[in-house]
Amino acid sequence: MAGLDEDAVAALHDRIRRARNKYTGQYRRGAAQRVSKTGGRGKAFVKNQRARDKAEVFEDALARVSRRLSVLAKQSAADLKAERLAAAAAAKAGQKPAAGKPSATAPKGGGPAKRGDAAMRSTRTERRRADTRAQGPGGRPSAIPRAERANDPRA
Repeated sequence: MAGLDEDAVAALHDRIRRARNKYTGQYRRGAAQRVSKTGGRGKAFVKNQRARDKAEVFEDALARVSRRLSVLAKQSAADLKAERLAAAAAAKAGQKPAAGKPSATAPKGGGPAKRGDAAMRSTRTERRRADTRAQGPGGRPSAIPRAERANDPRA
């Protein structure tokens, strides 16, 4: 685990948590079914040892991975804080920040940037434009029916 970065440890954490939940659920469902068959929780407890052991193994593994993820997250937060403080100090001094790593505020290349008119077209702006057109000239709804407006020179 020492060779994994924060993202890899987070992915491992998710996988182990899912496995733990799976085996815990299987154990609980199996125990619930055996209670009615055996006549009591104490008798059903003995027959469920293997499922209980599996759930416990994954619980222990999850605890270890959680501790490692916590350490890596704290280190990452400290690095980001130092980077931001350095950038703020450089900006205060009137210099550009040092060109080492890309800043945390910079986009991580989520896709191609919208160009031209496409950047201005969203459902919200389209609805606003349609509403404005419906208001008619002067910003109020037109009293002239649509068929007559087509021949109106003011439109």
